[in-house]
Amino acid sequence: MNTSKFTAVLLFLTAVVFGQQKITVENIFGGTFRAKGMDQMQSLKNTNQYTVLNVDQASRSMQVDLYDFATLKKVSNLIDTKNFNELAEGIDAYTFDASEKKMLIACNSNKIFRHSFTADYFVYDIAGKTLTKLLDSQIQEPTFSPDGTKIAYAKENNLYIYDVASKKSVAVTTDGKKNAVINGITDWVYEEEFAFVRAFDWSKDSKKLAYIRFDESQVPEFSMSIFHKDLYPTIETFKYPKAGEKNSVVSLHIYDAAANTSKKVDLGNYNDFYIARMQWTNDNNVLSAQVLNRHQDNLDLLFIDGNTAAAKVVLNEKDKAYVDVTDNLTFLKDNSFLWTSEKDGFNHIYVYDKTGKLKNQVTKGNWEVTSYYGFDEKTKTIFYQSTENGSINRAVYRISLDGKNKVALTNKVGTNKATFSPNFQYFINTYSSASQPTVYTLNDAKAGKEIQVIENNQALADKLKGYNMPSKEFFVLKTAKGNELNAWIMKPKDFDASKKYPVFMYQYSGPGSQQVANQWNASNDYWFMMLTQQGYIVACVDGRGTGYKGADFKKVTQLQLGKYEVEDQIDAAKVIGSYPYVDASRIGIWGWSYGGFMASNCIFQGNDVFKMAIAVAPVTNWRFYDSVYTERYMQTPQENPTGYDQNSPINHVDKLKGKFLLIHGSGDDNVHVQNSMQMMEALIQSNKQFDSQIYPDKDHGISGGNTRIQLYNKMTNFIKANL
Repeated sequence: MNTSKFTAVLLFLTAVVFGQQKITVENIFGGTFRAKGMDQMQSLKNTNQYTVLNVDQASRSMQVDLYDFATLKKVSNLIDTKNFNELAEGIDAYTFDASEKKMLIACNSNKIFRHSFTADYFVYDIAGKTLTKLLDSQIQEPTFSPDGTKIAYAKENNLYIYDVASKKSVAVTTDGKKNAVINGITDWVYEEEFAFVRAFDWSKDSKKLAYIRFDESQVPEFSMSIFHKDLYPTIETFKYPKAGEKNSVVSLHIYDAAANTSKKVDLGNYNDFYIARMQWTNDNNVLSAQVLNRHQDNLDLLFIDGNTAAAKVVLNEKDKAYVDVTDNLTFLKDNSFLWTSEKDGFNHIYVYDKTGKLKNQVTKGNWEVTSYYGFDEKTKTIFYQSTENGSINRAVYRISLDGKNKVALTNKVGTNKATFSPNFQYFINTYSSASQPTVYTLNDAKAGKEIQVIENNQALADKLKGYNMPSKEFFVLKTAKGNELNAWIMKPKDFDASKKYPVFMYQYSGPGSQQVANQWNASNDYWFMMLTQQGYIVACVDGRGTGYKGADFKKVTQLQLGKYEVEDQIDAAKVIGSYPYVDASRIGIWGWSYGGFMASNCIFQGNDVFKMAIAVAPVTNWRFYDSVYTERYMQTPQENPTGYDQNSPINHVDKLKGKFLLIHGSGDDNVHVQNSMQMMEALIQSNKQFDSQIYPDKDHGISGGNTRIQLYNKMTNFIKANL
């Protein structure tokens, strides 16, 4: 018998019987486990169709393809980049005008901050297949007027209107200046914490353009050194209001496109406030705006007259902690409106008449509405996603406007997300669970019946069988203090209950967040699976302050971020350490951003529980972080100095006993590297040994090139050496 063949067969059988393919950091971040999806899927409004951005693997060109909701068949190719030299670098984003006969196409994008970017934009005529460059320079957030004749856009802090027919632009503002005045685009802190960039909106008749003006001249500046490969580093300076410091002075304006005049909305009743949202209603002459006080515990919904710019409060919400801004404000044909609020203790849907009078609460119960999908005027039906079948799950429902006739449209336990057809006859359901890669199906919107599978990622599922992946076990962990917390645990595939295993804990813990969720994993989960292959148990616990279990559970941390969250992680580690198969002397913890803040606090304050910790891009002192986020939960340092100081890890470094790895990107515009530098200095002056890694010019995501591979290998090696 051929010895080499015999050896190969023997090795194969040994691998099948005793082993599993090993996961590596390189294949995690190299795309080995990449799932198939429907990139940039958009449901059209005028036809029962949707679009997807596809890549032709043979030609490497990108295409926006049109599909029919009823049949899922491709109707046509709207545009293919191979036909246009101008789009050689591909399509980054696309939007339609209201008629859906023209498209705005973005390419050659240049990132500014988390959401903002400049790009080259083209107007594409779908029928004529003609591509026209909008301007010779890069711009931000171009948006068609509802009648499709004009495009509003921002450039270098000013706002402009481009006439599609004449191809000429008119300046709406002229006073824009870097680090001083911004028109129609949000400042850094609004973009990061209120999560929007475009701060302008067209009236429904295309005659008026409302916009927010940011005067950030008095906001303190933050500077970062950018190293690149130049002989001398450059300095990037931008306005960043830290907790308790001055914010931008904001004002709301209405521009009349025909008269070329602007009016300022009188908001003189407010002082030191935020305009967290603004949009035109279905009334051509009524603009809405959500105005928050600086403490964010009082929100007014304003209706503003488009001619006089006079404002009136139509809805007010107050909260002893804070009021969450809603993206679910939806105006119906008669200008009555839908609104989501957690004023009864859980996030639910309410309907108000056009004067702001409450008509009825549509959804009720000890569960949360997590997404609002739309309203069918014809059947008076609302479509939404919620946690009705458990806070770690998501399901899709429909309900009548009067709160009756509720129907569950999904029945698979896990995470279901819907994209509805324009006529609400169908929806594409995106489903996954901790054990099921993402599946896309076409469903009817009446009873939720599955009509056809679009993509089930079976190829990925088959590939994963060779790795014999461990499973996530969900459970409720009860601490010694009686707190019941959602949790999951992941054990080695060859788990032996008679052995003692080290445990690596993961958490984020920020207000309203969730890490214990029944959905398909991302790269971190593959990393955790890799660690189980190397003999570790991985666990995750969502402590008090996290989301989707009601306002009381979420807001218990108010004025003292880091107190109850740290207490819960320490208490949870003690419970896990009591399991007979856990080595209680070998428990570690890890987190990124807020999770890094937590991991630092846990290794310091829980020094008798945690053997090691890794903190990536952590806040180390809430005085260093931005005003909007921090003050929402802590008020200002001037008002609440004890809350800031008692729970910031930088003030507990003298307690360090275990092994600690501190990681940060030097170009982090969000959580500044200042946080880690000052933590390092505090550790040094406390004569504490620790490990650290700075990633030059990397932002809060610490990515690009081989960065993630090097980062995760570094963390893996640190775990193996110290846990």
